[in-house]
Amino acid sequence: MTTPQPPGGPDELPIRDDMIRLGQALKLANLAEDGAHARGLVEDGQVSVNGEVETRRGRQLHPGDVVSAGGASVRITAGG
Repeated sequence: MTTPQPPGGPDELPIRDDMIRLGQALKLANLAEDGAHARGLVEDGQVSVNGEVETRRGRQLHPGDVVSAGGASVRITAGG
């Protein structure tokens, strides 16, 4: 579901609304297999938002935010 970007840059994850929760974004971007996997990644400190470790699965993400997990990154964009 993500759109490939040039090497080294994050993929884009377009969203319909103004906001998406971190756990939902991880699943939608295929950075987590399911909700339980997303929860585990976040609780273990393996997810960062805009370069900072994030431990709240319910964190609100907005267009422009960059989420990283497992060596992959996605940038939240408007218009999904």
